[in-house]
Amino acid sequence: MNANDVLLKVVGLKKYYNGGKVKALDGVDCEIRAGEVVVIIGPSGCGKSTFLRSLNLLEMPTAGEIFFEGEKINDPKIDINLHRQKIGMVFQQFNLFNNLNILQNVTLAPTKLLKQTSGEAQKNAMDLLNRVGLADKAQNYPSQLSGGQKQRIAIVRALAMKPDVMLFDEPTSALDPEMVGEVLEVMRELARSGMTMVVVTHEMGFAREVGSRVLFMEDGVIVEENEPNAFFAAPQSQRAKDFLSKVL
Repeated sequence: MNANDVLLKVVGLKKYYNGGKVKALDGVDCEIRAGEVVVIIGPSGCGKSTFLRSLNLLEMPTAGEIFFEGEKINDPKIDINLHRQKIGMVFQQFNLFNNLNILQNVTLAPTKLLKQTSGEAQKNAMDLLNRVGLADKAQNYPSQLSGGQKQRIAIVRALAMKPDVMLFDEPTSALDPEMVGEVLEVMRELARSGMTMVVVTHEMGFAREVGSRVLFMEDGVIVEENEPNAFFAAPQSQRAKDFLSKVL
């Protein structure tokens, strides 16, 4: 896709629980263009993670439409697994297979789903491990790694599928403070390389420095969006001002 092409488009997205009593998403409209780093912030329970997980249908919306690369992916006739291969996802928890070593963790999906040869998958995996400074851990098992190392491996595993967009759901929130920086540095490098990213995070410094756009959510809707410098310097809504006064 070309830069500025709309990669993801969300129209009227709603997600209700308990027969409509809980409105996790209450009408979200959003476009994400190729090469953007869109950072989603807001108070706990505002719908950030639900919105992110809806983008690859880990959460099935109650109403609304989600388009990925021009195709409506919440159409029951669509094979969502084919689209998910192009949507990398990194969670709070690392979800690595503890019985496989790091190289096996990274090469499993490319050999099974992309039909890469073992040699091709291993070469790509080692290139990516090198990129995040963990090539020397290829034969280690997840239990032998720190939290920050595991999260970097989880990012590598998603990248090994050669996705068109990467979704990050609070990727540093389960880490000890001294390990946060090493994961954010990998994400910065990804952003510099032109990867389209949608990031739910509490790391305001990262949002300001790396984001091309900040979305502020509350009560299941996008209250405000702007480029980071403008958003942090002069938030327009009272709700954003209140939020920033507590976290900055």
